[in-house]
Amino acid sequence: MFRNLVRIFEPVRNHLSRAAVASSAGGSSPGSSAFERNSVTKEEQLSEALKRSLPGITYISVSDISGGCGAMFEVNVEAKEFIGLNRVKQHRLVTDSLKSEIAEMHGIRIHTTPSPENK
Repeated sequence: MFRNLVRIFEPVRNHLSRAAVASSAGGSSPGSSAFERNSVTKEEQLSEALKRSLPGITYISVSDISGGCGAMFEVNVEAKEFIGLNRVKQHRLVTDSLKSEIAEMHGIRIHTTPSPENK
């Protein structure tokens, strides 16, 4: 008899557990997962850290290339600080700027370009 009672209330239990999970996730809009919210925040965080340490940036692009989990990023930077430096020194400037953020990542791809002198 108890088993029959449990079967009767199973759809209600499933509905309530789904509602509890949705409300604990922040009640955000449908289709935006925690991974998406986290990766956008991380991309903005990386961009801001670079802008603070390299004020001569004329172009910056940071994108999550890990499929949304925030483990690997691709960074494209054009900055005046890169003028006259070889590629290794340009990349070293970027990695030094993002040292604490890189420690939390699986990997990073860096593409650097010196700014044209007339910009």
